[in-house]
Amino acid sequence: MGEFDLIARYFKRPARRAVLGVGDDCALLQPRPGTQMAISTDMLVAGRHFLTETDPCRLGHKSLAVNLSDLAACGAQPLAFTLALSLPRVDESWLAAFAQGLLALADAHGCELIGGDTTCGPLNICITVFGEVPVVAGRSQALLRSGAQPGDDIYVSGTLGDARLALDALLGKTVLPDDVLVATRLRLEQPTPRVALGLALRDVASAALDVSDGLLGDLGHILESSAMGATVDADVATSLIATRALSIRVRGQFNINLSEDKWRRYALSGGDDYELLFTAPAHLREAVQAASRASQTPVTRIGQINAEPGLRLIDSQGQPLANSYTSFDHFA
Repeated sequence: MGEFDLIARYFKRPARRAVLGVGDDCALLQPRPGTQMAISTDMLVAGRHFLTETDPCRLGHKSLAVNLSDLAACGAQPLAFTLALSLPRVDESWLAAFAQGLLALADAHGCELIGGDTTCGPLNICITVFGEVPVVAGRSQALLRSGAQPGDDIYVSGTLGDARLALDALLGKTVLPDDVLVATRLRLEQPTPRVALGLALRDVASAALDVSDGLLGDLGHILESSAMGATVDADVATSLIATRALSIRVRGQFNINLSEDKWRRYALSGGDDYELLFTAPAHLREAVQAASRASQTPVTRIGQINAEPGLRLIDSQGQPLANSYTSFDHFA
């Protein structure tokens, strides 16, 4: 099968929102009046971002999900995406499953594939996604990293740490019961982009981003962009590890042999969660909960923005904790 046959069979679809989609040298998008384009690119490299034995259907889902998560963090409505795919060989069963996972998520969010490239080489997936945000009275409604203010609450959506726990189990660094590994592996390989929550937070959140490299490291980007500090309750964040809560609920005790410090590391610096981390003024707490209900996405308040620079950790009793939790860095 040649390159163009591959594209036609697995990835070419009629254009819907795009003026012109797959098949020409360029795709054409026409932004609606009163909107801005939001654009993000993510690359997934085999052996670096995912294990080579990852189910291709889940890999297709995750490849787009991590990009939709960026749009969610910006409060952008997904429109379209391009796919650049490097393959070591043509494996039709792998391609069919990959395309199924990719396009099912695309359809769920009304985000159409409009172009890209394919080549022969090491397995590498690069997606560029396009979204739109309204401009009202000359002001963009995009959520940015730079708007946090002293006294703002810090929130995170969903759960934390389970994806990294699954990765450690798959790499043989820890042992999980089979049912727990199944649940955590789903969080690693098939994350849920919080698009609906991002849209609901447009007029509520003061700053936002998605948690890809670890909670504290990503919060640091908000603090740097906003020139602020923060205090985070490490015990509240750690309570958001679904695996730990499941272990308590089902068995009455932990049957996973991890120290408290290890649990905290998964929650605070684990990465691959793709949850939304955002700040909002304290007087908008009810509005935050309304956004949570409207998007059917749980959110938890984990700390507060401070004028004093630096990131401080406390426990549930308000006592300070040492911060030795570093997030993922490709070149560190």
